[in-house]
Order: sequence, then structure tokens, then C-alpha cells
Amino acid sequence: MVCDELRGRGAEVTLFDARNMALSFPGQEPTADAVALKAAVEECTGVILATPEYHGSFSSMSKLIIENLGFPSVLAKKPIALVGVAAGRIGAIKSLEQLRGICAHVGAVVVPGAVSVAGVRAAFTADGICTDAGTEAALRGAATGLMDFVRDYVCPKYTLEAMIRGESTPWTANL
Repeated sequence: MVCDELRGRGAEVTLFDARNMALSFPGQEPTADAVALKAAVEECTGVILATPEYHGSFSSMSKLIIENLGFPSVLAKKPIALVGVAAGRIGAIKSLEQLRGICAHVGAVVVPGAVSVAGVRAAFTADGICTDAGTEAALRGAATGLMDFVRDYVCPKYTLEAMIRGESTPWTANL
């Protein structure tokens, strides 16, 4: 749903599924998957990071993804929206708070409004189809929130910088 919403709003989406990736541990040579992930994040405008909650924290694979983005991290100064899912009634609140702190520590700009999905087994079928309208709206809201943040805060920054340097912007080049 998040990817569908982004694409529906005109965004180009690159999806990385941690289940299909081989990533290196810190201090080891980067794998081909790590190189591709880092390059994609370095080139993108914004990131949505989704994680399941395990035992009150985010998944170890989520941390390994962050580790493979380098130090200094290519997440630095990038807007990032967070999504967490959990089986319990309170959702992924704990994992999202921890993930927010780590993302901020590496320099990412965490977009307000992280989405926590509670009772994930009831909200999705075994095939990953969302059956809960509220969950679907929240997930689509994560995409909308990231795109709105980019439009309202990131795009004006580049426009102002170009104006200060005396360069044309996409809006003035066609006048």
C-alpha cells in the first residue's frame, strides 16, 4: 500500500525486501546487496523504513540495513518515514521510538507521524493483503506524509539555494 500510494502520486519507488538480501556485518567487506542498497539510498529523495517489532524492539535486519548505509550514513539529511507492525495491541510503538532515535543519530530527518500497526495478523491476510480500512489509510498516510514533507521542506530548500547562487530553478527557467 505504501508503495502503491507513492507510485500513484508520481514517485519512482525502489523496494528492498530484507528477506531477499545478503548484507554484511560491520567491519566486513560490503556485499553486492549492500552496495546496491547504499547507492539507491544515496540517490533517493526520501526513505520509508518498515520493521516488525520483535520482543519490544525493531528487527535485527533493520539495524543491519542501517549499518550497511555507511558512516557517515547516506541517510544523513534525508527525510525518512517509519512504519512498524506488531502482533500485540499496542503495536510497534517501542520499536518505532528506538528506530527514530537511531535514524536521528545517523543524521536522518525523521518525518513526524510514524505509523504503528497493531494486531498485524488481523489486519493482513497470510498473503500480505490488507483487510483493515484503518490500517490501509494509515499506511497510505505514511507515503503521503513523506511526499508532503519533501514538497514543503526539501524542495523549497533547493529552490532557495539555487536563487542565492543566481541559478535558474525549474519554475523560473520556463518564464
